[in-house]
Amino acid sequence: MGQIFVYVFISCLLYLLVAVSFRTLYLVLKFIHIAHAISIALGAYFSYLFAIQLSLPLFLSIPISILFSIAFMLLLNQLVYNPLLKRRVEYWQMLIASLGVYVVMQNVISLIWGDNMLSFRTWPIKEGYQILGVFITDVQSITIIVCLLLVGLSWLFLERTSIGNKIKAVSSNPELAGIVGISKEKAVIWSIIIGSGLAACAGILIAADTDMKPTMGFNWLLYGVVAMIIGGMGKLRYLVFGALLLASAQHLSAYYLESKWMNATAYIILIVFLYFRPYGFSSQPLKKAEI
Repeated sequence: MGQIFVYVFISCLLYLLVAVSFRTLYLVLKFIHIAHAISIALGAYFSYLFAIQLSLPLFLSIPISILFSIAFMLLLNQLVYNPLLKRRVEYWQMLIASLGVYVVMQNVISLIWGDNMLSFRTWPIKEGYQILGVFITDVQSITIIVCLLLVGLSWLFLERTSIGNKIKAVSSNPELAGIVGISKEKAVIWSIIIGSGLAACAGILIAADTDMKPTMGFNWLLYGVVAMIIGGMGKLRYLVFGALLLASAQHLSAYYLESKWMNATAYIILIVFLYFRPYGFSSQPLKKAEI
């Protein structure tokens, strides 16, 4: 049972990282950005490209992969989303466009790298360290440290910097933000940089532990969105509660039932919260931010 708690903790941190990355985009874009799942997959596949296919050192491959993922999502915003927003399309139309982009890019990834499981691991697989009766590997240790660091830094950025305050201001009232000179376009760009960068990091950490496949991004995005809905759009601690509840329920269902119940558990929890607590643990809609 102790080993399950380790898996729950690691999954919780990864769900939290993905949820924070998605929430950062949703604050400004205001639609379910399904193509955000591509950022998760691209982080992993770009790492494979640079580390394995181009034989670059891993300490160079990872930051380059993150930068390439961010650059791709910025280009996607410029070529697809900006023209649609200028035409003042409805948000459900943006959702459909995002879904279309995701389907196209997933197939492009499959076309380039195939549908088989791939790995960019260049280090030997060895038994983990035993701590208090449970085993934890080097990759899992790094995942814990990196997730805690990235979530903490992203929270500080959004709460303690002028750019973060501008993002929240645009999220709260874009018209009023524009009147006082806050550019929505710049807020969108910064939210894409932060959100895509965090998602790419999550994809790299996931692939380092469990390998990668073209569809990996969608499943992890689903978990992150469910964790965000459970927690609500309020403070970070509510996202933590949402990610912890989801991870605990999934791994306990896999332990007592079968692993195939993990996805079903996520959907069941989502339906229950949407019906009984539509605002999640926060019990309130997103507050207006002061400009």
